[in-house]
Amino acid sequence: MDLRISEIFHSLQGEARSVGRPTVFVRLTGCPQRCVWCDTEYAFSGGAKYSIDTVLKDVGEYQAEYVTVTGGEPLAQPAVHPLLVELCDAGYQVNLETGGALDISEVDSRVSIVMDLKAPGSGELHNNRLENIALLSAKDQVKFVLADRRDYDWARMQLDQYGLARRVSEVLFSPVFGQLDPAELAGWILDDRLPVRFQLQLHKLLWKDARGK
Repeated sequence: MDLRISEIFHSLQGEARSVGRPTVFVRLTGCPQRCVWCDTEYAFSGGAKYSIDTVLKDVGEYQAEYVTVTGGEPLAQPAVHPLLVELCDAGYQVNLETGGALDISEVDSRVSIVMDLKAPGSGELHNNRLENIALLSAKDQVKFVLADRRDYDWARMQLDQYGLARRVSEVLFSPVFGQLDPAELAGWILDDRLPVRFQLQLHKLLWKDARGK
């Protein structure tokens, strides 16, 4: 079973719980969403076909403990599920970055899901599959990328309505790079005493928008 892959590269994890860890990224091609602030539009199309064995071989060359399967939207390719199983069987610490619009019920239970719920400013609010929230567990994470105060207030409501801080290991609030002042977002979080982790995208601070970083 083949997958269409945009790139496989070794870098530091830029966000989420394993931020700063040397990580191999497997970026799958294709995405059904079109967030207005997307920084990986190059992954919407193109790429090359890889067998799962070839992906595992390429990942293994970097001798890293952590692997992040991302996109695009990795769940748009059904073959991602056997890939996740094989990566877990090989002993890697596996993260799956998903946009929250597709069903996560078939994801291997050993995988840490990082689910990006789309705030109004993304233009993709209507595609959030909220049924996924009930499928999350303590090993998983929920991320909100926020463009303005409206996005922040919406995310705060989701935090309360779904008890996210009690359901998952981390709730992550991140400003849209170059759009929302990080200090302003940090101030809102502190003022409201929110049980979330503020994060900046480490890879953008280090390498701006360079591919493969």
